[in-house]
Amino acid sequence: MASLSESSITTIEQIGVEQIPDDQRTATALDMFRVTFGGANTFATSVLGAFPVMFGLSFWQGAASIVAGVVLGALILAPMAVFGPLNGTNNAVSSGAHFGVHGRIVGSFLSLLTAIAFFSLSVWSSGDALVGGAHRLLGVPENNVTLGCAYGLFSVLVLVICIYGFRFMLYVNKVAVWSASALFLLGVFAFGADFDPNYAGQYGASADAVTRAMFIPSFVGATVLALSNPISFGAFLGDWGRYIPASTPKRRVMLAAFASQIATLIPFFFGLVTATLVATHAPQYIKDNNYVGGLLAISPTWFFLPVCLIALIGGFSTGTTSLYGTGLDMSSVFTRLSRARATLLIGIASIAFIFVGRFAANLVESVSTFAVLIITCTTPWMVIMMLGYLTRRGFYKADDLQVFTRGQQGGAYWFHHGWNWRGLGAWIPSAALGLCFVNVPGQFVGRLGNLAGGVDVSLPVTMVLAATLYLSLLRLFPEPADVYGPHGPRLVSAGSSTAEEIRAGRDRSVA
Repeated sequence: MASLSESSITTIEQIGVEQIPDDQRTATALDMFRVTFGGANTFATSVLGAFPVMFGLSFWQGAASIVAGVVLGALILAPMAVFGPLNGTNNAVSSGAHFGVHGRIVGSFLSLLTAIAFFSLSVWSSGDALVGGAHRLLGVPENNVTLGCAYGLFSVLVLVICIYGFRFMLYVNKVAVWSASALFLLGVFAFGADFDPNYAGQYGASADAVTRAMFIPSFVGATVLALSNPISFGAFLGDWGRYIPASTPKRRVMLAAFASQIATLIPFFFGLVTATLVATHAPQYIKDNNYVGGLLAISPTWFFLPVCLIALIGGFSTGTTSLYGTGLDMSSVFTRLSRARATLLIGIASIAFIFVGRFAANLVESVSTFAVLIITCTTPWMVIMMLGYLTRRGFYKADDLQVFTRGQQGGAYWFHHGWNWRGLGAWIPSAALGLCFVNVPGQFVGRLGNLAGGVDVSLPVTMVLAATLYLSLLRLFPEPADVYGPHGPRLVSAGSSTAEEIRAGRDRSVA
């Protein structure tokens, strides 16, 4: 089989979630940066950047919430970059070391929901921007037919790129990183003269006491939305990192993941700055939560073409990073499907969701909230993965992670019939309680969402609970010694499995 560096971008990738051979790991940490940043350097991220203004914040308040959310999210995301190069497979399969070879379907399910949500947001925002720009530039009708054609164009082209695989996707994102960034920066010339950094929002000195009381919940809500963008990549970093050699310094791949999110401040601030202009010159669009429509309404005529190009490039890059990983993961859950076939099936289902959600069920606004709820469930999964990495001292048995993929049983990560109830026992209550504390103003409020005065504390709650429960369960019910390296565990005590029990667990497999 040709290596990654030797194969053409039009050669369909045959490798699934099985461990990538060392001689085919020719990607670099820079490639991870390109794919991750390219996947977020889009209109969908600009829409997230507009949310602080929709929540009533001033420019500087919105800027603070975005920077806080992106930096914190990037710090949480960065450690998830080490699993792909280490095990040569995606993060969901790697999670089998901590959730069991069957329990790792939790990661697969979370990645599926995340991919559909962000793929849909990308297609909707990019399609709306493309049709709106074409309407203003060329007089193309702006109706359900043209919108449907735009959604279909994006979706089908993204699906084709994902079927061809990683190399084609990497090429697309190499182009997207520079071209989309340049087009966003071109917005300085389009909007710089009208921009006022003193935009006050709803919480200025003239606001009444009731309005001012909503400032902290709105600020935290905007921060959580910004944080959700980096966190959404947690389940996918291994999809691209598996092609990076295991010898690559861990700090380098972590830095690539961190830097890729800091770079997203470009589209975030494009969204924030232009949203303040929409709120000033076309406030009805902000009231209707229609940022893209408002952007087109205030844009100078010469900027319509860059808007269309941003929509086109961004739709491809975000769509491919979302859909590729999910197809890859589903091929590992349904082992009779190849990566390409699984991608095709998931792609068709996602396209159906996009059309039904847009034209039949009106889910466009709801999906942004849905994405936040998914992130609330994904974050404790990531915490358990990172703590598991620390307690194992980075020691994994890559071949044993593939037991489920090969249709076998046994190995170091078999635990209790393929389920590790220590990881699952920490994740389930943490995710459930986190959902109860979600408070997205005007969107979704959980049962306990107002317990902290309307402030969304879902992520701190779910992260702290996941860490506490997981470490406690590891101490109370030590894992078998076979899962640890020669130096034993860190932070917890090793299990008391005898050498005979370890060998029996390792050898207990059937075809």
